Amino acid sequence: MLSRVADSLFWISRYIERAENTARIIDVNLNLLLDLPGEERLFEPVIKTAGCSRSFYNKYSKATSENVMDFLTFDTDNQDSIVNCVSFARENARCIRETITLEMWMLINKFYHRLHEPNIKEEMLNNPHDFFTEIKEFCQLYVGIQDGTMSHGIGWNFAWLGRMLERADQTSRILDVKYYILLPDVSMVGMTLDTVQWTAVLKSVSAFEMFRKTYAGVTPQNVAEFLILNKEFPRSVYYCLEHSERALQNIITHQKTINGEKSMRVIGKLKAMLEFATVDEIIMKGLHETTEDIQIRLSDFNATIRNDFIDCTWQV
Repeated sequence: MLSRVADSLFWISRYIERAENTARIIDVNLNLLLDLPGEERLFEPVIKTAGCSRSFYNKYSKATSENVMDFLTFDTDNQDSIVNCVSFARENARCIRETITLEMWMLINKFYHRLHEPNIKEEMLNNPHDFFTEIKEFCQLYVGIQDGTMSHGIGWNFAWLGRMLERADQTSRILDVKYYILLPDVSMVGMTLDTVQWTAVLKSVSAFEMFRKTYAGVTPQNVAEFLILNKEFPRSVYYCLEHSERALQNIITHQKTINGEKSMRVIGKLKAMLEFATVDEIIMKGLHETTEDIQIRLSDFNATIRNDFIDCTWQV
């Protein structure tokens, strides 16, 4: 396997995961409008989570639901829009068509053309819930097809690594932005907040049902503990780090000549930081500071992966 193939598999998974996360966040906030009025207050955090506030406000004056949906779904100038994520995933898949399975290619290609249908924007505005549910289901179907039809060798592990890394990053961003807005003052930590808003935070990462099976009440501390430290929930930061480390170890084991020592050290340090942490320690340090530290370390991890495996010439 060439490094360019590994890179494509890594980024296909990241783009698909990113598209699903964006669709879920938009859908959750649209439903939240039914309980909490004020479009800008609800949708400004969505833009901040996506990390594209500057480019958004260069085009729009207000963060209305319609503006945010258009920008995050169909705007080709926004690199992280859903249509761009699917387009980038399709282009990467096309470049390594001989490596992925027919089922994987057909699904990506089918949804690419679905998002480019003439009346698709009108369809989104008329029935946004069904539209974003379709996107989430496409992304989940892709993961299932990939896991069920592709040999679980080096290539599959690069795809798994990309998916876990993207999930960890998205979960930390959602928690950071939402928590910072819901608790703008440190003195408010621990106070009772509107359960509806914290429920939306959990639903933004499909965590609400599993959370309720674990905790009796929706509190900031419980939400932070579940989304950062839980070792069993597949979208918690710790779970994603553990499986990123496992995927990386599998890659190194399969290809003994590759130097992945630095990547293993970076992910190992980050995982160890959370493995023995408590939610009280995180709150004392500051949730914003903790999630920001996680995002910086994830960025470093992404850079070391590129240095160790992508920006070099190697093959099986």
